[in-house]
Amino acid sequence: MDIKAFKMDGLGNDFVIIDNRQKVTDLTKEQIIKICDRNFIGCDQLILIENDNNADARLKFFNSDGGESGACGNGTRCVADLISKEKDKKNITLTTLSGNLKSEILGNNFVTTEIGNAKTSWNEIPLSVEVDTKNLNIKINDLNKKEYSGGTSINVGNPHVIFFVDEIKNFDITKIGPQIENHKMFPEKCNVTIAKVINRNLIRVKVWERGAGLTKACGTAACATAFAGRLNNLTDNNTDIEFETGKLSIFIDKKNSIHMKGPVSDIKEISIKL
Repeated sequence: MDIKAFKMDGLGNDFVIIDNRQKVTDLTKEQIIKICDRNFIGCDQLILIENDNNADARLKFFNSDGGESGACGNGTRCVADLISKEKDKKNITLTTLSGNLKSEILGNNFVTTEIGNAKTSWNEIPLSVEVDTKNLNIKINDLNKKEYSGGTSINVGNPHVIFFVDEIKNFDITKIGPQIENHKMFPEKCNVTIAKVINRNLIRVKVWERGAGLTKACGTAACATAFAGRLNNLTDNNTDIEFETGKLSIFIDKKNSIHMKGPVSDIKEISIKL
């Protein structure tokens, strides 16, 4: 099977995009895992573009473990850029499992997407027990075995937990990430962010993504972190979230809707032989 596809990324958070609008490519879970494997094509997520009568297109996201994901902020921004070039329009609406996401193409490879309202109640995230989602009291250890307790949980299309710490480099996200992702409190697993507040408009992060592992950047994690920062009175409505590869700018409007702005890569056409 020879599949025509696209490769794009947002701050290194990379995607293989397959357009299913004219010709449908049915993929098994094993084939999705193979495409995402860095020894083959390699990507954080596989995205399928499908027809939708009420939007410019419908998106399906699959993590590198083959499981479907509810939302992907950077992936949505990348596909919005792709479709805007195809349709020659600046405003793109894409349907996802977490609703209709509106994007605006700003030029110079910058795209802003409205992710919508965050869910903060325990049963919407979802959590397995009723607790204060602002502080889950989950214990994590730094490299010196010093114990920290906390974690703010938020759903922005995917479940997230954010730990605000004094220094990110004191924590091994590759060890903490899978432990918290599979914690009994998260029946649908979760994305894990270790965050350091630099000032009221800047947070530095490292992210472990549910079903994908360590990632260079994660759009929904940026949105969740900015919202958690404001919830804990650590940041304001405009917050830059800094990854090793660059920044995403998050704005929370008066209706508490979250907007994410950042760069997308150029579009690369690829061929996949399965």
